[in-house]
Amino acid sequence: MRAGIDLGGTKIQAVVVDERSKVTGESRQPTPTAGGPAAVISQMADTMSEAAEAAGVETARLRGIGVGSPGAVDARAGTVAEARNLSDWDTPFPMAAALSELLGSPVYIGNDVSVAVHAEYELGAAKEADSLLGVFWGTGVGGGIIFDGKMWEGRGAAGEIGHVVVKRGGRRCTCGRRGCMEAYAGRGAMEIRARTLVDRGEKTELFEIMEKRGRSRLQSGIWERALKREDPMAVHLIDGAIKALGAGIASAVNLLDVEMVVIGGGLGTRLGEPYVKRIESAMMPHLFVDDRPPAVLPVALGDLGGAIGAALLVPKAKKRPPRKPRAASAR
Repeated sequence: MRAGIDLGGTKIQAVVVDERSKVTGESRQPTPTAGGPAAVISQMADTMSEAAEAAGVETARLRGIGVGSPGAVDARAGTVAEARNLSDWDTPFPMAAALSELLGSPVYIGNDVSVAVHAEYELGAAKEADSLLGVFWGTGVGGGIIFDGKMWEGRGAAGEIGHVVVKRGGRRCTCGRRGCMEAYAGRGAMEIRARTLVDRGEKTELFEIMEKRGRSRLQSGIWERALKREDPMAVHLIDGAIKALGAGIASAVNLLDVEMVVIGGGLGTRLGEPYVKRIESAMMPHLFVDDRPPAVLPVALGDLGGAIGAALLVPKAKKRPPRKPRAASAR
């Protein structure tokens, strides 16, 4: 068995999969909002242990554990840096070594969105596509690109679609720059904006729902509930997010000319196909070749796609060659 962990800004999702990538055990816990990398690693280990217990296997007996992580991932060194949507995680931290020590199994790390896009390409919505842009709409907005069946990583930072500029001199992004798509569409940025508007006296049910649900952050389910209640602030901010997503994704399509776009992430998966269709409609006015737009689909693997994709980072066991027949003994 292999395992995977999807590390997000608000949740940690862990799965154990068999040789066919079928999930045999899973667990989910909130991402710590304080305590830095040590606290996050500890919670990841706890979540993985629960998933392994559900699958009936000890973590030390796993072939390996893959991790899809935000931030600047150095897969060879096993480190993660600049994970700004996590607690106090700026400088490189040896994630692979720390997690391996706690769980007793080899750990392989990759970019969170890249592994989720790879999972959709291998097992999900994009199985028939040769070129693909994955857009994952959650705490931030991440992207992944596949050309001719291979992940395009550039010099290590390809796919950062959340930092495509959709408005010059626009709203301040959590990366420190202005006008990024993520500054308008990222769940973290939208929460900052909502708090600012409340401080100015505007009304919303977002934070009331958050408190009733026992949460400390505006997670995807809270946005979904507020939208169902037609909360004006939630509707306004999500409308702005869809416009930004449409413009940014269309610009990427104009450059790359991929045949398919898949939309996932916490918000993308939670809000589902109706909002994917809205994003597709928001793309159309910006497409240079609008008579043959790419297919735009929701992810097929749902919330578990990132963790399943992380498990794909673990090398499969090599099949043993057939044994040579023994020579007959001379008598």
